[in-house]
Amino acid sequence: MTPKVGNSNHTIWKAFGLLVLVLSLWPGSAAFSADEPDLIFRRSTVFKWLTPNDKLATYGLDDPEVEGVACHFTVPERGGVKGWLGVAEEVSDISLACRQIGPIHFKGKSEQGEDMFRQRRSLFFKKMQIVRGCDAKRNVLVYMVYSDRLIEGSPKNSTSSVPIMPWGAADGTVQKCGEFIH
Repeated sequence: MTPKVGNSNHTIWKAFGLLVLVLSLWPGSAAFSADEPDLIFRRSTVFKWLTPNDKLATYGLDDPEVEGVACHFTVPERGGVKGWLGVAEEVSDISLACRQIGPIHFKGKSEQGEDMFRQRRSLFFKKMQIVRGCDAKRNVLVYMVYSDRLIEGSPKNSTSSVPIMPWGAADGTVQKCGEFIH
């Protein structure tokens, strides 16, 4: 019996749709991040004639577990045909700056080096992660951003620190980050 050509095309599209659904729900994808970061602005870096330009994009993100801390990161975004279709592997050059933006309040205990945010940077294997730690001796929150691949990691990274300081007209008491690490 000869299979019908129309059915095989339908099967291929069903498989493609299933693959897209699985990748969107895969741990480490944007669907599993705490909140989507807010796009602050983009700036073109490489002009392309008929397809989108390469850009640098700056995003803002509140720490979901530490009230009063926000981070901003800048990532390159590929243009061209692959970037336009969403299949380009993004480079690992990511910068990070985190600051205290209000009174610091820890929502609960966490692990040293716990993921604060993660996002896919390629269709299959690469992801960007922002992790949080505590320098208990100095009472400073430390944030690190890096990207990794399933097979070969990337040594490119950036670090930012947030000293925990009194804020506003409060009574001057400051929480100690060491008390919130397992």
